[in-house]
Amino acid sequence: MKFDYIHDPSLIENESFRQIRTLTDLDHLSIEAQQVVMRVVHSVGIPAVASQVRLSERACQSGINALKKGAAILCDVEMVKQGITKRMIKTDPLCFLNAEGVPERAKATGETRTMAALTAWLPYLEGSVVVIGNAPTALFRLLEMIDQGAPKPALIIGMPVGFVGAAESKQALWDVHQELGIECITLLGREGGSAVSSASCNALLRCIKGELY
Repeated sequence: MKFDYIHDPSLIENESFRQIRTLTDLDHLSIEAQQVVMRVVHSVGIPAVASQVRLSERACQSGINALKKGAAILCDVEMVKQGITKRMIKTDPLCFLNAEGVPERAKATGETRTMAALTAWLPYLEGSVVVIGNAPTALFRLLEMIDQGAPKPALIIGMPVGFVGAAESKQALWDVHQELGIECITLLGREGGSAVSSASCNALLRCIKGELY
């Protein structure tokens, strides 16, 4: 049995992004923002989601500057952490979901582990790049922490997926980012997930390397 398909990975990627450019309207965006939106579309395979992506005014530049400096990359779950392209970063992303004491603290307080894990983010939060792709509760908690005076990250990529709180948490991020003085990238609606959020971070890392489509 033999099938006719493209084998070369570079040809596959080039053709994928050629089609995405054809199927989406990106002309109003900066080159860097275009890379993010295309990676989001590529991750879900649905061109229409391009219209749901929101980027604050300095989101891409703030994120790129932080990543260039080797800022901490804080992830809500291990799947997001594993999705960050390791060849493009100097130190591993951080995820404290399974850190010592986190499960116990979550059980004691009746909250999700992703919420409980954010306590461990505090020493790394200032100037970091936050990537949340799974847990709406983590995004809500982070906004509460910043409102209460916690250090501000350079960029929040907030793209949790699901039916309970996902759309609401991302809308909240977009609604309050200016008030809180934070830069953000989000995908409005229920869509999102680990692959989409890590791909958005990878898009900024690729911009640093000059790998543009």
